[in-house]
Amino acid sequence: MDLIKVNQEKCIKCGICAEVCPTGTIGLDENGPKAIEPFCIACGHCVAICPTAALDNAKAPLVNQISLKKVPVLDEDMAAIFLRSRRSVREFKRKVVARESIQQLLNIARFAPTSSNSQGVSYLVIDDSQTLSSITAVIVDYWEEALKQPPWSETPYAAHLKAHIANYRKTGRDVILRDAPCLIIPIVDKNLTVGKDNTYYSLAYAELYAPSIGLGTCITGFFDGCAASGYKPLLEILKLPGNMQVTGGLMAGYPKYTYQRLVDRNPLQVIWR
Repeated sequence: MDLIKVNQEKCIKCGICAEVCPTGTIGLDENGPKAIEPFCIACGHCVAICPTAALDNAKAPLVNQISLKKVPVLDEDMAAIFLRSRRSVREFKRKVVARESIQQLLNIARFAPTSSNSQGVSYLVIDDSQTLSSITAVIVDYWEEALKQPPWSETPYAAHLKAHIANYRKTGRDVILRDAPCLIIPIVDKNLTVGKDNTYYSLAYAELYAPSIGLGTCITGFFDGCAASGYKPLLEILKLPGNMQVTGGLMAGYPKYTYQRLVDRNPLQVIWR
């Protein structure tokens, strides 16, 4: 099958498709655009940018793209508030999140940019309360032992982590997953070298989109560290396919509280050359 097809009646031979192709796969001659290299990353730039909808790509079909009559653009003040208002949520309502809502959230997360359009991020979603409790328990076990020896015993966070664990042991309070009703676990093929980077992009999209459907989220630092170590009791609960690995985690649920102000950060530091 030919990689690209061109409707000659519509094509105005502007060459924009060739210009925006990141891999140089598309060239241009007197007859219009054509594939000159076999390497296509299926990014869809060529099809999406064509002003006359004259070009189709077998790896990014025109039929699967949505026409944009006018791209909505937030003004600078609204965009700044939108981005700055994202908060890590660690207190959730005792309310089950519909799986349809998580599906909607992740269906946006999958559109995050990835290295060379490699994508490759799948998601294991756990919303069973007993399984979530079991995950918290084994992660506490892991950190309790990890903090007894370097490098974790020497970090400035060691005392803080130990206090969290002591709190859990004494009160049963979930200091790991914060009683979130849902845990989203990105997983990638072990051979995908950019899998962790791709994961962070997808989670950033999920965190920014979540408030629009009433959800709050928080990155799972304690979970991530335990999973990255290959801790067997945790992996036994997750039951991942042998070729897959965990590359992150995201708690999700309905926020118990609403933040009233935008928080400041360290002053901007820029070096110009």
